[in-house]
Amino acid sequence: MRGRSGGGFRLPGGRLGLGGIVVLLILSLVFKRNFLSLAGIGGTDSTQAGPVQSSPEEDKLKEFITFVLNDVQSTWDTSLTQQTGTPYQHAHLVLFRDAIESACGFAEAATGPFYCPEDHKVYIDLGFYQELAERFGAPGDFAQAYVLAHEIGHHVQWLLGTESQVRRLQQNHPGEEKQLSVALELQADCYAGVWGSSAARRGELQSGDVEEGLSAAAAVGDDRLQRMSTGHVSPEAFTHGTSEQRSHWFRQGMETGSLKSCETFR
Repeated sequence: MRGRSGGGFRLPGGRLGLGGIVVLLILSLVFKRNFLSLAGIGGTDSTQAGPVQSSPEEDKLKEFITFVLNDVQSTWDTSLTQQTGTPYQHAHLVLFRDAIESACGFAEAATGPFYCPEDHKVYIDLGFYQELAERFGAPGDFAQAYVLAHEIGHHVQWLLGTESQVRRLQQNHPGEEKQLSVALELQADCYAGVWGSSAARRGELQSGDVEEGLSAAAAVGDDRLQRMSTGHVSPEAFTHGTSEQRSHWFRQGMETGSLKSCETFR
């Protein structure tokens, strides 16, 4: 999905829509450009592309996502400055269903979560969480939190200048584009773990939460998604990392709580 950034939730070979379009749910997220831009105001918007009725379940999900967003960004308010000297600036979150028009173009549910640098917002289709649980076998509220924390991890990369450096390298060395993409995505997984480490220290996590996060990271590994879509694995096409790599780097962030431990480019 070119022109959009962030996203660890791609399926190689196509897209998987919520309306039964069985093309791979997150492929666009890798082909998009991982531009990360800062969002000036924190908060959550909800948008619907059709007559979708709200429900107590959806309202509860929105409340939970808003809580996670505030907690993740509050963590980075302190951690980013303390660990790097770079002040954190809040991103903005848009929740939608079915389709939405962003500054990066028209996005459908099939697009998956993404960050748009042009309007400084993270976009998440609420139905994605159902797919994460039912199709990819990664249920639980902490699995949902991991998705958002990963996208905010891309925002941190933008603030630190990592994202722009990687994009320049990809332009100058096109043969290394996928390898650099994998390193960028794995670092965002590690940054999600850094937030998880803080949440654990503050007593926010419950028994089984870490396992849910690891399960979500593994569920969207390139190798697993390729097997689901084509029945075989093509390492040369990896753009996000294997299930093992994604789980490893998420755990790395969880165990250390340190951005310095997230040197995936080495």
